[in-house]
Amino acid sequence: QAQLVESGGDLVQSGGSLRLSCAASGFTLDLYAIGWFRQAPGKEREGVSCISSRHSSTYYADSVKGRFTISRDNAKNTVYLQMNSLKPEDTAVYYCAASSSDYFCKTDSYLSYLELMGQGTLVTVSS
Repeated sequence: QAQLVESGGDLVQSGGSLRLSCAASGFTLDLYAIGWFRQAPGKEREGVSCISSRHSSTYYADSVKGRFTISRDNAKNTVYLQMNSLKPEDTAVYYCAASSSDYFCKTDSYLSYLELMGQGTLVTVSS
C-alpha cells in the first residue's frame, strides 16, 4: 500500500531551524513530484515548496524563499524540507504530497494532480 509519512515537526523558537522528512513506502519516490503544503489554524492550506521528478527542479512560495530548502534522497526514498530562520507565521501542520505529473509543482490547481498525501506533522514556532 502506497503511503507517505511526515516527521520532524516540533516546537522551536523564532529564528530556529527544523528539518521535516517525507518518507515513502509502497512506491518509488523518485518517479513522483513531491510537494510540501501547510495549513495553519483557521487558514486555508497553502503550497510551500515542490520538487519535480525530472531534474529535481525546485519551487518555493515567496513567503519561504531563501529560508526553506527542499531536497530528495532517492536511496532513502525520502524528501526533506529544511526550514531555517523560522517565524511564528510558519506555525502550521505540514503535509507532503505526491503526484506522477511534474505539472503538480507549477500549477495553483495542484489538487487536480494530487495522488497521495500524508497525515501531516505539526510545526510550532514560538515568538
